Order: sequence, then structure tokens, then C-alpha cells
Amino acid sequence: MSGRTWDVAVRATAELGEGPTWDPAAGRLIWVDILSARVHTYDPATGRHTTLATEQHVGAAKPRAGGGLVVNLRDGIGLYDSAANGFRWLVRDAVPGRRGNDAAVAPDGSLWAGTMRYDEAAGGGTLSRVGSDGSVAEILSDVAVSNGTGWSPDGRLMYYVDSPTRRIDVFDVTGEGVTGRRPLAHIEDGAGYPDGLCVDADGCVWVALWDGGAVRRYTPDGALDRVIPLPFPRPTACAFGGAGLSDLYVSSARVGLGAAAPPLAGSVLVIPDAGRGLAQPAFAG
Repeated sequence: MSGRTWDVAVRATAELGEGPTWDPAAGRLIWVDILSARVHTYDPATGRHTTLATEQHVGAAKPRAGGGLVVNLRDGIGLYDSAANGFRWLVRDAVPGRRGNDAAVAPDGSLWAGTMRYDEAAGGGTLSRVGSDGSVAEILSDVAVSNGTGWSPDGRLMYYVDSPTRRIDVFDVTGEGVTGRRPLAHIEDGAGYPDGLCVDADGCVWVALWDGGAVRRYTPDGALDRVIPLPFPRPTACAFGGAGLSDLYVSSARVGLGAAAPPLAGSVLVIPDAGRGLAQPAFAG
């Protein structure tokens, strides 16, 4: 692709914008500003933009099947009900110096929630499967910065990013767990670090490159087949949305950029007609 391929969806100054997620029931995009403890929503049909202040730093927010949101907070997993945004804890697991980070809903409706230490120390994070009843099964330990998680269209493969490894890894899905970890793709030195990802209807993996100023698309065999440059150095995650799931939304961050932050850093961009997305399930809890 050549020339400008993106438009501004939400002009913002998020410190650490993350986790765009399309909510088909409401026809809106959900995303978070982790360090400002805010969940944002955006309706592209009307341009309406709302915010919800959370109890703590919020790594991810996903729609629930019965309405409301599930959120990956500093000290565990919380639920917001659709009525009056009432909050309650589903899982509370406070670890000093650690917070929730990216999360994704699996095809079975469970939440796969990542954690990381604030100092990003190796081995300080995890990836866990959280059931609708609040049951927790640790899938991966010894993680540094748990980030993008997604599944192939047939649900047989799971893709995952631990950012400092500079890899997108792929696993075989076995029941409620995974096995057979192996690299799908390596991000070369100087191209940034893999952050949030999504999978399209062709089984290709899209990944945002922190400090790489771009999103990339990798085929199921790991070949790089598309690079889309962006107007900021720290894109954080991407997701398909819109009525036909053809528009790719990209969140971004200003944190650490200081006076060098370009004007659109912290905004959410949209790349129209980027591909064909997959409908994402809501959390079953």
C-alpha cells in the first residue's frame, strides 16, 4: 500500500491507549487508556465518544454476553454491569508491582488475561484463562510483557506475543489449554517490538509495532505480506471493526515520548477496507 492509508477515528492524547475491540451488539469500538484508568467507547456511525473511569489501571476491556464489560485491572478481573455500570470483582489477585495488561476472549467465551510487572522484569508476568464462573487456570508463567493474543479462524491455533522476545508465537489449542509453542515470525532489530494483535478471516495475523511506527500483516506460514506506516512511533494494538468488519482500528500511546510526541500520538486511527475481520466473541461471564 502506498500513500496515506489511514484516517483519524478518535483524536486523543492517551498516555497508553490499548486494546481496541469491536462490540457488534452496540456497534461501537471499545479501547482503554491504561495509565489514565479509563475505558473509552467510540461509535463511528454517530461520532459519539464516551469514557468510563475504572477502579485501577486497566489493561483491557471486553464486552460481556449479557451486557456490560469485563476488565483486566491492576489487581484482577472485574465486571461492569450494563445497568448503571455497577462494578464487582470476578477474580482478585493482587501482586505488588504487577498489573493486568492485554487480554482477549477465546472462542469458548473465556477471557485470556495477561499480566506484567510495572518494571517489565522478565518472569514477572503471566497469561491465564479466566472462566465465566471466575475459575482461573494459568496458561503461561515466566512472561515479561504479556501482550497480543488471538485465535485462528478454526480455533485450532492461538497466537501470542511476549513483547521483549520480539516474536509472534503460535500454539496448538488443546481443550482449554495450549501446547507446541513455536515462533510464527521474528521482528527484526530496529523495527520495534510486537504489541497487540488480531487475526483476520484469511487466518493472517496483524500486529502493531511499538517503537516501529507501523502495523504488519503476516500470513499463516509466517511470511510478511503487508506493512502500513503510521504517523506515530508507538502503535499499541489493532482490531477489525465497522459494520462489515473491514476497517482496521489502531490504538497508540504518548507515554515516554515527551516533547517529541507527534500530534496524533495517543489517538485511535482507522484504516478503511484493510481486510476481512473475524467476529469476536463476548465474555461469557
